[in-house]
Amino acid sequence: MIEQRLMALREEMARAGIDALIIPRADEYLGEYLPPHNERLRWATGFTGSAGVAIILGERAAIFVDGRYRVQVRRQVPAELFEYYHLLEEPHVDWLVSVLAAGARVGCDPRLHSANWFGTARETLAAADIELQSSVDNLVDRCWSDRPPAKIEPALLLGLEYTGESSRDKRQRIGDLVAAAGAEAALIFAPDSVSWLLNIRGTDVPMMPVLQSFAVLSVDGTMTVLTEPGRVPEGFAQHVGEGVTVLPESGAESFLSVFGGCRVLVDPQGVNAWSREVLVDSGTILVTGMDPVVLPKAAKNSVEVEGARRAHARDALAEVRFLAWLDREVAAGRLHDEAHLANVLFDFRARGEHFHGGSFDTISAAGSNAAMCHYNHLDADQPGNLEDGGVYLVDSGGQYTDGTTDITRTVAIGDPGDEVRRLYTLVLKGHIALDQARFPAGTTGTHLDALARQFLWQEGFDYDHGTGHGVGSFLSVHESPQRIARAWNSAALVPGMIVSNEPGYYRDGAFGIRCENLQVVTEAQACAGEIPMLEFSVLTLVPFDNRLLLPELLTPQECRWLDAYHERVRTTLSPQLDGDDLAWLEQVTQPVKSGRIAA
Repeated sequence: MIEQRLMALREEMARAGIDALIIPRADEYLGEYLPPHNERLRWATGFTGSAGVAIILGERAAIFVDGRYRVQVRRQVPAELFEYYHLLEEPHVDWLVSVLAAGARVGCDPRLHSANWFGTARETLAAADIELQSSVDNLVDRCWSDRPPAKIEPALLLGLEYTGESSRDKRQRIGDLVAAAGAEAALIFAPDSVSWLLNIRGTDVPMMPVLQSFAVLSVDGTMTVLTEPGRVPEGFAQHVGEGVTVLPESGAESFLSVFGGCRVLVDPQGVNAWSREVLVDSGTILVTGMDPVVLPKAAKNSVEVEGARRAHARDALAEVRFLAWLDREVAAGRLHDEAHLANVLFDFRARGEHFHGGSFDTISAAGSNAAMCHYNHLDADQPGNLEDGGVYLVDSGGQYTDGTTDITRTVAIGDPGDEVRRLYTLVLKGHIALDQARFPAGTTGTHLDALARQFLWQEGFDYDHGTGHGVGSFLSVHESPQRIARAWNSAALVPGMIVSNEPGYYRDGAFGIRCENLQVVTEAQACAGEIPMLEFSVLTLVPFDNRLLLPELLTPQECRWLDAYHERVRTTLSPQLDGDDLAWLEQVTQPVKSGRIAA
């Protein structure tokens, strides 16, 4: 099937006079989560990961993915049709320069690339006498005969009891930031930024409760939203207050063209190349800067933080009931497959109040499948079964009206052996070190990343993904700008930001380990030093599997942290559990037996 699709694409390329076609995993909103009708990379290659780019040439093709997907891409994308490359180590634009002759033409859809990327790519290719030709007449769409229709349903209105601030107040606050940036208006391009400003959530994109839209916000707080009219719910005008106009997306080019001569704030990394070019062609004066919504949205207010705590408490009950059930099933010799396990966990979550579905596709990975840190059992030819003497890694989350969750637990299935225990303990030690960090204002996630890796590094191990990502408030489970990773991130951590803490280790063909909690940045308590400090407050309340520990590798301080965490889990959840589930929780949260003596 993939071979036939490549043939069809090459025929369209020949008709368009294109020597190479770039197919990113993206849609016009540049978001991580795509509705089915925009999964063009999956259609062309079979790859289902969340990040990647394909290049189609007349006689060859290549796919570029990052380190998370180096195993998965080889399982999903035919090696006889595609060459494999690392997205960061072998950038696809540089690769094009190396394989194309001068005078070649490269095609792309400017709606699917950021303005930053498009400008840089055009310059790089031009230096090699290669033309980057953009067209919204997408060649994949021409060939995709059974492309599903877009889903269009009314959005949800989110009340002040969940948001803590009205849409009108938010728009005025952000409008002041736009004025301070020296602009008259701002192009608010990310759907989660628009949704946050309007206090609404959409239902059209799986896992991502955003209104598919973009908007222009003026300094006075008035706002024009471009979206499909069918997504606007009843009561919208009263909910958002005066000053919001809705236009259909089909009128986007005409609307953007009216800003000639105006100063408009544009985030070149966050807007697509097409919208920027429309503004430029109309004579708009572009003011370059970050989306003004990003930082205020990331720094949750007290209502949003308390909502997150409630959501995590409900989510923890689902996780605990699932893990207790799982242990009983394993003890009875019933080693289920990954798909069944994911479905059972989803059913436990669905029983909880305010549940709106998963926050991402559950990573339910048994045995060697856990070595693929973004494994998806739905894409496997046959879901794997639990293996006695191995581990099971389950990374999952939920979308709730009051918060977004994301948690990973690695579970012993029988006796996995001391090598697995040693590596699990090193990972958990890094998790504890990051959890316990204190840091001054201005500290970024990059400054903290090594805390989580230090114990693995000392033994010659590492993991090829970030240590932590931002999380939204009933929004994206991967929220910018906060991030904890080796790659430089200039965004300082500030109170109210929610980030994950998820070091791991993955051995190809053998097993995978990850320990993940979500935590919120807070002002440090009982800190008697000379300067104010920040710290993390944990949100996730689910036990770690002490059967995977080598306690002698833990310091007494680390043992005390783990015991205190498990006591908090037990105290919080026990009143809402009974029977076998309560007995399981009491058993797995007992203090660890020993820790090594501190030097």
